[in-house]
Amino acid sequence: MISYYKLWETMKKNNITQYKLIKDYNISTGLLSRLRANEHTSTHTLDMLCSILKCNVEDIVTYISDNESDSKNQNHTL
Repeated sequence: MISYYKLWETMKKNNITQYKLIKDYNISTGLLSRLRANEHTSTHTLDMLCSILKCNVEDIVTYISDNESDSKNQNHTL
């Protein structure tokens, strides 16, 4: 699974809000919803976010293996 939790941390570190992405960079609310839900996005989107945030892709995206994801879900249900 691809996770975008680092995106929100990088945005906070750079003082860029979701509102600023929408108003200043024309990022759609639908795209932000997909990122919050860790849904698929294009490499163009990743490139655009890296450009806006002046960061590397690893600063906004993390790969979590299915095994890690399953064990985290099991730990949350205990």
